[in-house]
Amino acid sequence: MTAGYAVRGLTVLYDAQCSLCTFLRDWLVKQPQLVPLEMVPAGSEEARRRYPGLDHGATLDEITVVGDAGQVYRGSAAWIVTLWALREHRGLAHRLSTPAGALVAKGAVLAAANWRGGQRGGRSYRAQDGWSYDPSWGWAYNPPGCGDGTCTTTR
Repeated sequence: MTAGYAVRGLTVLYDAQCSLCTFLRDWLVKQPQLVPLEMVPAGSEEARRRYPGLDHGATLDEITVVGDAGQVYRGSAAWIVTLWALREHRGLAHRLSTPAGALVAKGAVLAAANWRGGQRGGRSYRAQDGWSYDPSWGWAYNPPGCGDGTCTTTR
């Protein structure tokens, strides 16, 4: 979290058409919160009104959390900050924020993306960090900045 600043609230943008996402939304709102979480459907008119500068298409592909001072967290960082807001899961959030824990968090996000890809009619998933999933050929990594074809894809 940002040093010297107390977060007063977080907005979780979730895909309201995804059964996993709505299940997790329902679970999150039942948890005791140290920092209030507000759930807003990603891509909705409400989300667009509140956050006009966000790529709202990307918020449907990857969990996005917005802090009360405008901080934007995506993917595994969004999950970690969301867990950090929960009383019973803050310790887990701290463990996931370590280098080793970040790998676990990233794996969980990629597994959820894989599951969602199957639920969304085989739509592909692409994260800003270079990882992508296409149901027809699986996971691939294209480092950011390698979109011109000069880099090698890892599968």
